[in-house]
Amino acid sequence: MDMPTKYNPTEVEKGKYETWVEAGYFESDVTSDKPPFTIVIPPPNVTGKLHLGHAWDTTLQDIITRQKRMQGFDTLYLPGMDHAGIATQARVVQRLKEEGIDIHDLTREEFLSHAWNWKEEYAGHIRDQWKKLGLGLDYKKERFTLDEGLSKAVRKTFVNMYNKGLIYRGEYIINWDPETRTALSDIEVIHKEIEGKFYHIKYPYSDGSGYLEIATTRPETMLGDTAVVVHPDDERYQDIIGKTVILPLMEREIPVITDDYVDIEFGTGAMKVTPAHDPNDFDLGNRHNLERINVMNEDGTINELGGEFVGMDRFEARKAIVKELEKRDQLIKIESHMHSVGHSERSNAIVEPYLSTQWFVKMAPLRDETLENQETDNRVHFVPNRFEGTFNRWMENVHDWVISRQLWWGHQIPAWYHNETGEMYVGEEAPEDIENWTQDKDVLDTWFSSALWPFSTLGWPEETDLLKKYYPTNVLVTGYDIIFFWVSRMIFSGLEQTNERPFNDVLLHGLVRDEQNRKMSKSLGNGVDPMDVIDKYGADALRYFLSTGSTPGQDLRYSDGKVESVWNFINKIWNASRFALMNIGPEFKHADINLEGEKTVADEWILTRLNDTIREVTRLFEKYEFGEVGRILYHFIWDDFCDWYIEMSKISMNEGTEEEKQMTRSVLLYTLDKILKMLHPFMPFVTEEIYQAIDNSQSIVVSEWPTVDASLSNEESNKTMSLLVDIIKSVRQTRNEVNTPLSKPIDIKIEIKDANSRALIEENKHYITRFTNPETLEISEKVNIQDDAKTQVVKGATVVLPLEGLIDINEEIERLEKELERLDGELKRVKSKLSNEKFVQNAPKKIVNEEREKEASYKAQYEDVEARLNGLRGK
Repeated sequence: MDMPTKYNPTEVEKGKYETWVEAGYFESDVTSDKPPFTIVIPPPNVTGKLHLGHAWDTTLQDIITRQKRMQGFDTLYLPGMDHAGIATQARVVQRLKEEGIDIHDLTREEFLSHAWNWKEEYAGHIRDQWKKLGLGLDYKKERFTLDEGLSKAVRKTFVNMYNKGLIYRGEYIINWDPETRTALSDIEVIHKEIEGKFYHIKYPYSDGSGYLEIATTRPETMLGDTAVVVHPDDERYQDIIGKTVILPLMEREIPVITDDYVDIEFGTGAMKVTPAHDPNDFDLGNRHNLERINVMNEDGTINELGGEFVGMDRFEARKAIVKELEKRDQLIKIESHMHSVGHSERSNAIVEPYLSTQWFVKMAPLRDETLENQETDNRVHFVPNRFEGTFNRWMENVHDWVISRQLWWGHQIPAWYHNETGEMYVGEEAPEDIENWTQDKDVLDTWFSSALWPFSTLGWPEETDLLKKYYPTNVLVTGYDIIFFWVSRMIFSGLEQTNERPFNDVLLHGLVRDEQNRKMSKSLGNGVDPMDVIDKYGADALRYFLSTGSTPGQDLRYSDGKVESVWNFINKIWNASRFALMNIGPEFKHADINLEGEKTVADEWILTRLNDTIREVTRLFEKYEFGEVGRILYHFIWDDFCDWYIEMSKISMNEGTEEEKQMTRSVLLYTLDKILKMLHPFMPFVTEEIYQAIDNSQSIVVSEWPTVDASLSNEESNKTMSLLVDIIKSVRQTRNEVNTPLSKPIDIKIEIKDANSRALIEENKHYITRFTNPETLEISEKVNIQDDAKTQVVKGATVVLPLEGLIDINEEIERLEKELERLDGELKRVKSKLSNEKFVQNAPKKIVNEEREKEASYKAQYEDVEARLNGLRGK
């Protein structure tokens, strides 16, 4: 009961999480007969600290699971982490380099030992951050994408899909990262607009009759050209079809062929064909049975097929080739050219289209199965639903997925090659005579294992009790930017491997941006560490801001000021709770609440408003509209409970009978109890602190979610109290306008034409007297309104305050005339600005809109002051 006078998040949050975990509050119970509710955490990469996006994502998950636990569900919020193949290997390699160790001097097993040490270190950091955020995770069921059970699931999936023809091995053009020396899937490539060059080169005819002009942005690939192609209908080239040209620098004779793929209107209409270094050329080469000449090594240097340029980096070779072409008078011209160039998401290196033997997933059958399922009752529901269109469009245009990666850290592909015959064996276990076989050196794309996350974490492929009870999961919470990377892959993997959708709903949130609406990044230096925010304002303030600061699917602007505002809100709740507990007394507990008997209109009003709030908050929780939940809770707690009911309860507590005081205690504690429970999913720490201060016999974590008690609603009292509040607000506003303090009594007249309402207001006029300090108070159907009176109309009443004696009329007229003159000047200034076409057309839209808002505001103020002046002048 001894609550400090100021909310201190550091003290409040200390020790609570450990208590919850030790008590087992977050553990699901597979033997329970409660209905299950499951969320699996999107596994963070073991590469570093969690950022604000992680904090937002997991806070939303925790809010949902905490509420479901309180609603009586057997809730499983399953934790885990992702090995993040490329990213983690790069970080480990960097650390080894700093320690003077070259990865090429290590065996695979030695490197993996270092990688596992890294994983353990960063897994500890991540758990500490989960703890600080207050996530209600069932740690006994924590998984890792490389643990034994998940590895079994990966092997089972690979073999299943291989045997069905959904996984195959072949030589194709893939996206290659020369820096990390691994293949990338299409969605791991970020396209950026950069300025490049178009190099126009002479390809001389073999018969010496002239040359073809060929333009390329990548001269280094010409070393591997095996043909030149033109459109069969291009009149310019009809006489050279079937001829051959001499490939510059390589002096190799290559044919001129035709294909409909060529765009007659683009460039010269003639194209070089390099089947080993361009995906379109690869397809074209297959159609014409062209040789594939790969002139690059895995690190982006020119190999032995590159003639005199062997050993050069690809960009160094480009410069040397251009220089040599100029020297031989085979370079026609160079043009600047803006074009989209793929970059590795992980290393930022320019991606090289590269001919390589890789493992692929055949996507067409999986695409069809997934899109067909979206037409059934078993479909995955997207929130907001507009993202289903985004998902469907991507699936419709999906390409085969390259799943092999040239790394050590990851799931090694379960394929073995016979040392003598070269025969390939694919299986969940190694061949029995393993000494005669060599396993494929590549590992699987990280997304291959994380695509199985919703069911592999629950024990699949075994029919475990966990899988039977908790799968399919209920909702996946993640960012809209990961629909292609992860959401889509989990959906088609779940359908293919389990014949079930992996989750019922996908709740998608946006990105966290800074106050200037910029995406947070290292290069801009505008990132915010959520742990620093917690140290400053507390986890509850950060959680509430993140979860209520935007609507589903929208980005969120981070602002220290907004988090500080939440701290102020919590401090308001803290002080209101402290007042309530001080007035209730230490002996009064939950069991003492008794709402039977006579209540004041304020009691009945707050209980009615509480029912309305519980109903709306519960409904909006089901729709994941937490921003609206926050708005409703804020209004009810700050305005209705703190500013009005608590103030009105002081009348009963100070002046009422013992029965009235006891009823007020019951209403105060009952309302506060429900408020804390509705707030608990958002603010777990402070709500537990206050809840324990009331009664420490139970944790709020396992308390029951509030439900509507219809017997406590009284719409007549609600209407009466709403009118009383509006009347009191009206008087206070007028007092403020005429600079009359509450300590000075004033005459108040209230006109209410509805007889029933008038009787109820008469019956409860002590509230008006208490909060407006009238000299005289008249409540009637018709009041006499003097010319100099201030009149305000509220719903159901007219409030009249005679101004005589309150102010010097002449002084007030003079003051208002000056104010009118000032506002007139402001209006002229802003109108002049907005009538300037150059300003409207050239100024940023935000600035123009701000000026328009100013104009509307000044106009409204002008009209209000003018009306008050006319009233004082008797017009």
